[in-house]
Amino acid sequence: MTMPDTARRYTVAEVLALPPDGNRYEVVEGELLVTPAPRFRHQQTANRLHQALAAYLRPLGLADCVLFAPADITWGVDPDEADELVQPDIFVVPPDQLGEWRHMGRLMLVAEIVSPSSGRADRVVKRTAYQRHGVPTYWVVDPDAALVEVWTPEDDRPRIVTDVLTWRWDADAPELRIVLSELFAERTGSKP
Repeated sequence: MTMPDTARRYTVAEVLALPPDGNRYEVVEGELLVTPAPRFRHQQTANRLHQALAAYLRPLGLADCVLFAPADITWGVDPDEADELVQPDIFVVPPDQLGEWRHMGRLMLVAEIVSPSSGRADRVVKRTAYQRHGVPTYWVVDPDAALVEVWTPEDDRPRIVTDVLTWRWDADAPELRIVLSELFAERTGSKP
């Protein structure tokens, strides 16, 4: 005998109506994902990654295409009709997708920085959503393990990167190279 599925299913409208309380709320296939405010190391890593992507995209005239949370991404579906809403830590969109979050239907790159409270959501729930929506490159960035899991839509397992993370805007663009030892270096302030 199987047990009935009694888990509460949430809608995007319900998530958007939640009062601001410092948590990040997302919903994937009815599952509510709640993450508390990120810790310092998470934000430091996200900031460095955003800076590296912006520096790479700037000479291509695309620096504005790299964005960060909070952002209510529903893959171009009106939030009143969408059944999924995510807030990627860092993401890249084509220039024709810039504007309102609800108009962003294509994400070229998504990076989630794993925190102790977000591992399952980033590695399983959100990963399958990004794969299902055809995000060409998904990075699960783990500062504690000093590695990045690289996923594509067709992958069953990630490629694990521990040295140099690479990415290209398109086949004609130069290659972005991010040295992970620099991305994950522990620097809490500058010396006098």
